[in-house]
Amino acid sequence: MSGLLCGLHLRRRGWQVDIFERSPVALAGRGAGIMTHPELREALAELGIDAASDFGVVIERRVTLGVDGGVIAERRGAQTAALWNRLFEMLAGAFGREHYHLGKDLLRVEQDEGCVTARFADGSSQSGDLLVGADGFRSAVRAQLQPDAQPQYAGYVAWRGLADERAAAAALTQELFDSFVFFLPPGEQFLGYPVAGPGNDLRPGHRSWNLVWYRPADEAADVPRLLTDEAGRTHELSIPPPLIARSVIASMRADAERLLPPQLRALVRVVEQPFLQPIYDLLSTRVGFGRVALAGDAAFVVRPHVGAGVLKAAQDAAVLTASLDAHGDVAAGIAAYAGQRLPVGTAFITQARRLGSHLRYRFDSDEERRRAAVFAEPERVMLETARLDFLRG
Repeated sequence: MSGLLCGLHLRRRGWQVDIFERSPVALAGRGAGIMTHPELREALAELGIDAASDFGVVIERRVTLGVDGGVIAERRGAQTAALWNRLFEMLAGAFGREHYHLGKDLLRVEQDEGCVTARFADGSSQSGDLLVGADGFRSAVRAQLQPDAQPQYAGYVAWRGLADERAAAAALTQELFDSFVFFLPPGEQFLGYPVAGPGNDLRPGHRSWNLVWYRPADEAADVPRLLTDEAGRTHELSIPPPLIARSVIASMRADAERLLPPQLRALVRVVEQPFLQPIYDLLSTRVGFGRVALAGDAAFVVRPHVGAGVLKAAQDAAVLTASLDAHGDVAAGIAAYAGQRLPVGTAFITQARRLGSHLRYRFDSDEERRRAAVFAEPERVMLETARLDFLRG
């Protein structure tokens, strides 16, 4: 996503751009629901992409459920929930296929005063004036140029899933299906909201309900078990959904029956393929290295609570190209970009850590527990989750 945003911005400013994708196959199904913001629509419009219609599901209400399933808090305010796939397809369609290259696994970056070169595992290379490392959470560019910057485990995982609207109808009233729903058991957080169905189908009755369940998990005792597949292989950082061990899924479903309100228990039952995401973040101290810039998740990995990863990537791309234009010199433009985006990335990280501070079962002190409890209050959760007010002042 970040690579496409950077590529589109640069090309609109007159750059000749090629995108080199690590995956050997076209990306699809790499995400479920994402919350959007007016600023994202504006960013897409700047690229000539119309997100005014058929973009997602408009949600008018946020509610928090009690353990018996009754509504204990409510907040009004419109926001649009979209599908990752839908947004990716819009960006990929705008960029086109001619200069989008699959199966390009980066080995190393080399640069001098005149150019920068990317060397790939297949023996090929590409040289140019500028290289943007927009290669995500596991950025190979960042690993070479800022090896000390490593993802930090947040102390909890997210179980995610999509429930078909027709199956969800047996669990949720229509009013709840159309809402952004929270449930806040001690040390945990469950949330869900409607998104488009397969093929970006926005018709009532054909949509999906996106659910996320944050649960503390000890990095040494729990995470390796959760990431160990049926064959006994332990995966690093994440695990493909089809490989999650049956016993791990069964344990999650049993906990749902024990802990969740009746509507949410029923929803978990109809999720055919849940997927598991250990939560990490990464705070960079540098995002510019001569002719190389980091953008999107390659620059800062932000916990999902802010709900603005795509917007942050879009803003990275816009500021980078504007800085290059303003300075004329690539290295000077990247330095100016870094000066603007480092404080913003730090603000995103700080806010997301605040919002996730209560997602734990044990605290080191009563004072730490008290501070974290503020972010578990229903009104606070509904007010700040997937909102950008912290950036506006």
